[in-house]
Amino acid sequence: MNELQALLLGIIQGLTEFLPISSSGHLEMGHALLGIHGENNLLFVLVVHVATVLSTLVVFRKDIAVLCKDLFQFKWNESTQYIAKLFLSAVPIAIVGLLFKKQIESLFTGNLLFVGLMLLVTAGLLTLTSFVKKSDGKITYKNAFIIGLAQTLAILPGISRSGSTIATGLLLKGKKEDIARFSFLMVLLPILGALVYDVTKEGVTLEVTEIKNLLIGFFAAFVSGLLACSWMIKIVKRGKLIYFAIYCALIGVIAIFAA
Repeated sequence: MNELQALLLGIIQGLTEFLPISSSGHLEMGHALLGIHGENNLLFVLVVHVATVLSTLVVFRKDIAVLCKDLFQFKWNESTQYIAKLFLSAVPIAIVGLLFKKQIESLFTGNLLFVGLMLLVTAGLLTLTSFVKKSDGKITYKNAFIIGLAQTLAILPGISRSGSTIATGLLLKGKKEDIARFSFLMVLLPILGALVYDVTKEGVTLEVTEIKNLLIGFFAAFVSGLLACSWMIKIVKRGKLIYFAIYCALIGVIAIFAA
């Protein structure tokens, strides 16, 4: 991977993490189209995901500050309950990630056929939200866990994390603004946990060039992520996810035929 490729992939990650079109799927297609192969591809994917986590922290800094302030009051208040729901949503992906890490890694091999099929699944999920007429309910513990299961499904390259979690939340009749906020905040724990696990347990060996490319990808993903996150919040409020369903279907078909 060279600097330009790292820049392009970082921008792709930043834009597609928050838009419901599968960042992992687009990164896999990017790796395949650019001819990038190597054992640290998955590390690059993880690093640019961390960059978009940082974007989330910046965009939702006021919400996070309130949650942290209320948490340290050590009372079972609304913020504490919200944090508990975030932790509950992370349980499924933590279990699957720890038990099936090797199997998950084997999916990130530039298999365009698989990515294309999963993009069609994403398109289907997004299309279903068009049939939801009323969505003003609260996020319950049960709903938080179900949305967490949807996030676990998004381990598969081609299944959009934001798309699957937001679509699931809307299908559960959740309020659009609340679901978007929960979807973007719930990813913080799994991504940071995965980074800590890989660095402390697995160990990482990198060349100087690889470190430079990781930094380029990181900053590209962070800046583009800031823009995409703010944009996506507005899109969810307007309920215009069908256009992304059409996009995923088209790209999915192209990926299948290109395989």
